Amino acid sequence: MASGFFAVLDDIAALMDDVALASKVATKKTAGILGDDLAVNADKATGFVSNREIPVLWAITKGSFINKLIIVPIALLLNYFFPVAIKVVLVLGGLYLAYEGVEKIIHWIFHPKAEHTLEQADTAQEAAALEKQKIKSAISTDFILSVEIVIIALGTVLDQSLTIQILTVSVVSLVATVGVYGIVALIVRMDDAGYKLIRQSNNLGWRAKLGQFLVDALPVVIRILGVVGTIALILVAGGIFVHNVPFFHHFLPALPGILSEALLGLMGGIVALGLMYVMKAIWHALKPKTA
Repeated sequence: MASGFFAVLDDIAALMDDVALASKVATKKTAGILGDDLAVNADKATGFVSNREIPVLWAITKGSFINKLIIVPIALLLNYFFPVAIKVVLVLGGLYLAYEGVEKIIHWIFHPKAEHTLEQADTAQEAAALEKQKIKSAISTDFILSVEIVIIALGTVLDQSLTIQILTVSVVSLVATVGVYGIVALIVRMDDAGYKLIRQSNNLGWRAKLGQFLVDALPVVIRILGVVGTIALILVAGGIFVHNVPFFHHFLPALPGILSEALLGLMGGIVALGLMYVMKAIWHALKPKTA
């Protein structure tokens, strides 16, 4: 009886070793997309009133967990029964990311001073509506990036048993969510940490200087992350097109890979934006006019 129990423990330990090794490989493979995920979500999670930053970030984090709970089982089922559907989902997700990136670029070009944060909202109702809209946008973008992370992680363990596939993808998904949003939380609270250091040091000494640096650095970090996040959206979209659409595998071979991916991402975003405008125009034309 005891020998059987220890044999089970030995099997569990061996399984955990396999999962740990597979998770390490999968995490390395997804490191690039995790960096993009961090930049994009840090940009999405900023612009809120100070006392709403953590509640909003928690709402986005919960949405990210729900995204993973939806994506992981669907990805495993599709990979088993209908693997070609995964590529279709990835390409559609790439179009959405490209659309978001190009829309931001156009917004910066034509409306450079029209950024509307919750601190600038005129009423509590307007602030609540803007907050809800930003949370929804952040969770939608997280969903697409999560699909990419899960698919890449799954691709590293396709030759393993189903149990190892499930556990590895689950571990990577958990690490991605906790790691990304944990770092985002540290970024958005930089200024609060700085103010605390200034108060504790009575505005004297190196701690006060460090605190002031953190306060001054936060707007710069947010602006940098806004630019990096937009570039990341375009590059991730272009990478999805290159790796999942055979026609684009050798798109402009004379160009470095990153430039061809950026160009494809921009082109995909322009096409998606054009289609969105056409769909909106058709919708308004068909919408019954109220008296």
